[in-house]
Amino acid sequence: MQYYFAPMEGVTSAVYRRTHREYFPGVDKYFMPFITPTAQERLTPRQKRDVAPEANAGVPAVPQLLTKNAADFIWCANALAALGYGEVNLNLGCPSGTVTAKGKGAGFLADPEALDRFFDAVFAACAVKISVKTRLGVRDPAEFDRLLAVYNRYPIAELTIHPRVRQDFYKGRVREAEFAAALPRCRMPVCYNGDVVCQADARAVETRCPALSALMLGRGLIADPSLVTRLRGGARADKRTLEAFHNALYGRYCDAFGDRRIAMLRMKEIWFYHINLFADSERHGKALRKSGDPRAYEAAAAAVFRDLDLLDDAVPGWFRPA
Repeated sequence: MQYYFAPMEGVTSAVYRRTHREYFPGVDKYFMPFITPTAQERLTPRQKRDVAPEANAGVPAVPQLLTKNAADFIWCANALAALGYGEVNLNLGCPSGTVTAKGKGAGFLADPEALDRFFDAVFAACAVKISVKTRLGVRDPAEFDRLLAVYNRYPIAELTIHPRVRQDFYKGRVREAEFAAALPRCRMPVCYNGDVVCQADARAVETRCPALSALMLGRGLIADPSLVTRLRGGARADKRTLEAFHNALYGRYCDAFGDRRIAMLRMKEIWFYHINLFADSERHGKALRKSGDPRAYEAAAAAVFRDLDLLDDAVPGWFRPA
């Protein structure tokens, strides 16, 4: 089984990817937060920094594109191939209203005919492997029959399926029965993504679906950066290792941003998940959230590692859909 790191905007930047890879090797692919290519046929300075080969040295990173325009996908995919990337991922899973209102992300799933024309154009013109991340549909998982008929017509390198429809957003339980029914009909390798937040979740999916090629992990891997290490038979990271990872990441953000306060704000986004790895963390988590300057933040973070014990798995109640 392969294990992938899901893209998370504002969290899994190049700095995070490099640092995670250094301290916790074992992730097979790191999917980048999506790029939205435009007709201007150029990357923004921020996008250039994130995809620069030197920024991802030693990291098996995969750029992700969000678009419904074949021409925009083609120029960007080929530009990324020229930088050395061997795979580009198409995001058909984002359920955000601002994205789907433009017919992008999961909104593209509403028009299988247009999606078919899109794939016909991009597979004819791109010099790079194309993988796809999808949902089961927009409103009804029965929509996946038509979508899969389209997917199966093309040499998609791998299909990552999040077993919800767009209207589910991230609420409620994943649609396990519909996913299980669709899996044998997929002609390409399939990766599973959705509510795999701890070791037990991963093992359960692997047992239910032994034909999977990979699992994509997101929030659970932010919460416990050693989760893939554990899935590969290694030990859970101890507090000393987690603190060293934290300090290296924070220091690199300080260098990258040239501003300790901006680095602090980025680290707070990570702590939203990571604090759940520690027992009895409510008071310490509040101190982290309320820290208004870097010195207060640094003291609050040090207190977590000094005072709190680790849990076996980072699984807070709000990870569990109703």
